Amino acid sequence: MADVLRLDLLLQLVLATALGGAIGLERELSGKAAGLRTNILICVGSTLFTHVSILMLAIPGTGLDVSRIPAQIVSGVGFIGAGAILHARGSVTGLTSAATIWVVAAIGMSLGAHAYVEGVGTALLVLLVLQGLGWFEKWIGRASTRSHLLVHAHPGPDVLEQLEELTRRTGLAIERTQSRLENVDLVLDLDIRGPKRLHDQLLVAMLHHPGVRTVSTGE
Repeated sequence: MADVLRLDLLLQLVLATALGGAIGLERELSGKAAGLRTNILICVGSTLFTHVSILMLAIPGTGLDVSRIPAQIVSGVGFIGAGAILHARGSVTGLTSAATIWVVAAIGMSLGAHAYVEGVGTALLVLLVLQGLGWFEKWIGRASTRSHLLVHAHPGPDVLEQLEELTRRTGLAIERTQSRLENVDLVLDLDIRGPKRLHDQLLVAMLHHPGVRTVSTGE
């Protein structure tokens, strides 16, 4: 019986490594911080904790609540996911990575609870969402809102590069950039394209940049 349990656990851990690795590889190739090793470890850890919690329930006389350990997994993964979210100058990044970590933990818990079909099916759906819908988001981006920003900034050796990088980091595409010196200001004309909500985020981020004096939409 013990050998059967060990083989069962081995199968669960191998599946957790494979599924967490597949999702983590996609994140790694996309250049995300929570990549291959992070997702594997989260999936394996969630699987093992869930398996152990079920074994503990079978110990006579303990009176343990089998739901307590999985509940703590959810809380612990929440802290890890929060660490993947970054707030920088009015923009927020890492939400997809945090959500991926949360789902990977759920996949591990399903494997630990012998729900193999559910775990594998969920992993395939996650890969479809992360990879398969990427082209759709790009298509939406090409057909999304365009706007013009007029930025007055302090002249500096790398201010222009910083503002262009800030725009790209927000998730917007730069269609045209033109800069000139006007009195004591560096004036930057930006034609940008992307989802409307990101335009608003960029405007806030620009206003928080230490080198920027004013930002207007140029309308």
